[in-house]
Amino acid sequence: MAWFWAIAVLLITVFYVLQGKLWKSKENTKKLPPGPKGFPLFGSLHLLGKFPHHDLQKLAKQYGPIMHMRLGLIPTVIVSSPEAAELFLKTHDLVFATRPPHEAAKHISWEQRNLSFAPYGSYWRDIRKMCTLELLSSHKISTFSEMRKEEIGLSIKSIREAALDHVAVDLSARITCLNADMTCRMVFGKKYSDEEFDERGFKAVVQEGMHLAATPNLGDYIPFIAPLDLQGFTKRMKKVRRVFDEFFEKIIDEHIQSKDDAGKTKDFVDVMLSFMGSKESEYRIERTNIKAIILDMVAGSMDTSSTATEWAISELIKNPRVLKKVQKELETVVGMDRTVEESDLERLEYLDMVVKETLRLHPVAPLLIPHAAMEDCIVNGFHIPNKSRVMINVYAIGRDPNSWTDPEKFFPERFVGSSVDLRGRDFQLIPFGSGRRGCPGMQLGLTVVRLLVAQLVHCFDWELPNGMLPAELDMEEEFGLTTPRANHLMAIPTCRLQKY
Repeated sequence: MAWFWAIAVLLITVFYVLQGKLWKSKENTKKLPPGPKGFPLFGSLHLLGKFPHHDLQKLAKQYGPIMHMRLGLIPTVIVSSPEAAELFLKTHDLVFATRPPHEAAKHISWEQRNLSFAPYGSYWRDIRKMCTLELLSSHKISTFSEMRKEEIGLSIKSIREAALDHVAVDLSARITCLNADMTCRMVFGKKYSDEEFDERGFKAVVQEGMHLAATPNLGDYIPFIAPLDLQGFTKRMKKVRRVFDEFFEKIIDEHIQSKDDAGKTKDFVDVMLSFMGSKESEYRIERTNIKAIILDMVAGSMDTSSTATEWAISELIKNPRVLKKVQKELETVVGMDRTVEESDLERLEYLDMVVKETLRLHPVAPLLIPHAAMEDCIVNGFHIPNKSRVMINVYAIGRDPNSWTDPEKFFPERFVGSSVDLRGRDFQLIPFGSGRRGCPGMQLGLTVVRLLVAQLVHCFDWELPNGMLPAELDMEEEFGLTTPRANHLMAIPTCRLQKY
């Protein structure tokens, strides 16, 4: 059987090489953006290493902020400057509002039925509206404030016990666990332990899904070899999908059985179930749609907020001057006799700068989720072919020396007197994307990150274990759809507040 596959691959390769030459001759009269030439069949895939966002940043310095490269058989455009991002995400937003076919999303997200990867169209608009109204609106976010206060209080209490014993805590694990608990209560109505989910734990499975969704997959770029699963990714994707499938089926069944309970507060799953199978509603929601959307809400709420909080605390510990300044602001605004309330956040201006600076240097999703062209388009004089993939390198944009002074330096004061915001209108800082496919959970994410960072540094001082100096703190990242710390952040807390 092996010889059959070898011959089949050889014949298909020859076909695609010839087809590529034909396509190239047709495109010769059209001005594509500059970029590396690449090899037959594989294109420039060999140029992407362990950290594709770093590699693409370096290539952009050579070829420019709008760069064309063939990844496998797929024409791909890399966008690496604020001005270029504005052209793709604002000027020509509608043309690039869809998502390309994606192997990981196909297997893990029930054929791309989730909000993040669904193609642009009426289905995507409907589920975005539902998610925004039922979980991500300002009103819904505020209704969960008491729950957040309760869960954060439990976490602070646990850390206080470690502080009394003067032992190091795994801040990465604590932050992740707290975000998972808050997310489960918002989406499912209650918390679930790791044992109820999978032996590997909730965060581990979500992170593997995020990693598989972002790692360059030959099946995405050379579609005809996808069934061969040469990298073993499909096998791993199906395993992750089975874990989520079993868990979400159990949750849906629990909600169906309890839907008539008097006095039960409706959670997000209850809302989606109310639309399931309805002929009257504009939302055509079935069981597979619910599972895909649940995964989106869980991964989006939990993993992104955890990652951003981890990096913010890491940078504060690494930069004691900034940490002391944040704590001084908290002492002035909040006082030393209570913990931080959500109502305090709008008055914590320097904390806001710290979060902005963290997301500039450590964007949670450094390449965002790929866009795709729905038709041929001319952008800045360059021909962008229909079905091209478009990658927005927000990692490179956040380090663009034309937009930022000392771009590699963590310096929140750069935002003093600046009108630059991170909500998608200022293209030098777009960690949440922009335009139609901008992140709808931005407000919830910012609320959670600001509150967690404020609470952790207001309640405690932090020092690194084993006499490690702040400048020695490891800041290596792990690439995925989100990019968390490669190694867990360990630190020793000391209580600050008078009440503790």
